[in-house]
Amino acid sequence: MSNETNDQLVLVSGFSGTGKSASLRNIRNQERWLYNNTEAGKRLPFANKFLNKRISDPYEVLGYFDQAIENKDKLDGIITDSITFLMEMYESKYVLGSNDTQKAWGNFAQYFKELMQDKVVLWGKPTIFTAHLLDKLDTVKHEMKTEVPIKGALKNNGIEAYFSTVVSTKRVSLLELEKYGSDLLTITDEDRELGFKHVFQTRITKETTGERIRAPMGMFTREQTYIDNDCQLLLDHLTKFYAG
Repeated sequence: MSNETNDQLVLVSGFSGTGKSASLRNIRNQERWLYNNTEAGKRLPFANKFLNKRISDPYEVLGYFDQAIENKDKLDGIITDSITFLMEMYESKYVLGSNDTQKAWGNFAQYFKELMQDKVVLWGKPTIFTAHLLDKLDTVKHEMKTEVPIKGALKNNGIEAYFSTVVSTKRVSLLELEKYGSDLLTITDEDRELGFKHVFQTRITKETTGERIRAPMGMFTREQTYIDNDCQLLLDHLTKFYAG
């Protein structure tokens, strides 16, 4: 496994219909972005020019990362939509029905680690994963946890632990958003008509302590708790932050 890091690695998590896929709409130079579609060929909710790859086997994703690594000058970024469906696909194809389920679950975890700790790092350029969320009751602490569902040994730490930046897509009322006044948030006339806006939540609030939103210290101010659900805006912010 590589010891390097990828500062442009982002996990966009959220419940269905909260704007995960739509957040990709403003990505620049889309013809230079590889889009790994793991969700049975589901179309994006906007016209795009991504290099769309319909994934039918999890190992195809590793192969596409290898191709991207070999042709870094021809690509700007890689999107995998979603990592939830990708790992469920692995379970269906290689774990269920296996003659040695213990070994199969070990391979399941190793596959994910190879993807995140080897392929993503060697790629070293903008990388976006989307993920679906699930509410789960913590019977020990008697509180609700919101996390990306994952099985096997990976469940202990959660896949969010492999990302330095995890944002959550939300639909938030304008009354709540006005409390923050983020410079990375634009309220449109359509938003005002609806009374809410689809956003990225970048920091934990007292109402969301059970979530796994995370970012390096100092990356987002309190005012930037909610920002536009725009992956290009987020990547630009990361670039500015790491440039110092």
